[in-house]
Amino acid sequence: MRLSIERKSTKIYPDLKRVVARFFFNGEARAKSIIQLVAAMSDAEVDITIMPILREFSRRHRNITRIFERHADRLRHLFPSLNLNYDSLSHKRKLLTGSYFTNEYSIESAAFFNPSLIEDIDQSGLEEGEKRVIMSFRAVGEGHVSSIAFRSGVINKNNEISLVSPGNYVDEAEIIRNSRYQKHTFFQNAVSIRLPDSVMQEIQNSLPDEFEYLSLKKVIREMQQRFQVDHLLKKGLERMLWLADSYYELNFSLDTDLSDRVIFPYSEAESRGIEDARFVKYTSENGNVTYYATYTAYDGITIQPKLLQTKDFYNFNIMPLYGEGAQNKNLALFPRKINGKYVMISRIDGINGYIMYSDKINIWENPRLLHRPKYAWEFVQVGNCGSPIETPEGWLVITHGVGSMRTYCIGASLLDLNDPGREIGRLREPLLMPNKDEREGYVPNVLYSCGSMVHNDELIIPYGLSDYASGFAAVNLEKLLSQIKADGV
Repeated sequence: MRLSIERKSTKIYPDLKRVVARFFFNGEARAKSIIQLVAAMSDAEVDITIMPILREFSRRHRNITRIFERHADRLRHLFPSLNLNYDSLSHKRKLLTGSYFTNEYSIESAAFFNPSLIEDIDQSGLEEGEKRVIMSFRAVGEGHVSSIAFRSGVINKNNEISLVSPGNYVDEAEIIRNSRYQKHTFFQNAVSIRLPDSVMQEIQNSLPDEFEYLSLKKVIREMQQRFQVDHLLKKGLERMLWLADSYYELNFSLDTDLSDRVIFPYSEAESRGIEDARFVKYTSENGNVTYYATYTAYDGITIQPKLLQTKDFYNFNIMPLYGEGAQNKNLALFPRKINGKYVMISRIDGINGYIMYSDKINIWENPRLLHRPKYAWEFVQVGNCGSPIETPEGWLVITHGVGSMRTYCIGASLLDLNDPGREIGRLREPLLMPNKDEREGYVPNVLYSCGSMVHNDELIIPYGLSDYASGFAAVNLEKLLSQIKADGV
């Protein structure tokens, strides 16, 4: 390789102390038993029991009493069947009840990797040549469940990266689910579930033009009872519910640090994890800026591409992606429209790179082949490592290739500015490949990134080290583009 690549000294490792207090529910029967036991305690016993809990865990969480209250309130529907009045419970008894349905979860105890790097909204108070940045990571905890975590930092005039130490607390967001759906739009998006036409038509006929989630759930449950023996059909009907459940909003408190905000799996479709968010700063035709991220939701069996949208990193809108092109993993959105269309690259067949154009940001049809494995280090598959970066020479796409021994290397491709379906050139050799200090980890021999940026004439690539930790590399942009063009296609 004729390019000089600088690996930065900054490394980011998992932190076992980063814990969140999550709702813990182990079945209705056990929950009722615990509720009855707490209800039977005297006031003095409640006081003696709850006070040490509050003393210990108030140092580990921003507002542990609010968390206990919220978790207790999620159980109020169980109280009438036990002849108990939830509203008549004392404040401390509610807190104690909630504490039994709370557990700490270490969000990054297993790994902290696959970062993306974008420009921060706030660029005030910096010296010349500095850039404030936001990083997202795939954080993996107990049970290999992935979530999206954040860090902030500054890149100085010498392109050294300094990350801000994370806050002391981790917070869950308030979840707001869509309450009403337009039938025409919903079922247009539901075609990817591939239920028989007769079944799909029956569901539509059973619902009004505008319906609520509970109405859909009632129709689905009745049909599942009728189709008890057809397990594939029952699973398809369940995915119809998951589709409706995939639209929601997340709102974080304004008193949280960026590093305190963690996006967990909240819907059934992502119950086993949220993988590899590719953040991009998107600029509309009128100059407005929105931050988007494509990510992969996984329920233990099926994966579903999804889209996250935010303007401030406090409030997030979540929606599924649909269409023939919204399959598999590796979707990455271009940072602006091209010729009046949204543009996305992907790897829908698990092997080759594709490109798609759309009038709607969440519906992707007619994927076209962009490039296929060509060199030995990418014979298994080729894909992207984040959204394309606009340069005077073309759209720079950081790629990944998988070769022998399932080794993941990072490369680069250049696409035409006005016709990004045309590849101008691709590096013949990897830009980065695992060295002896990077190849050991949760998944050996893997270098992977979810989004890079250009600063001070260099391309800065954050990358995961063998699915365990994260680091940075930098390369001169002009020399990189020249090498890509020299290597050709």
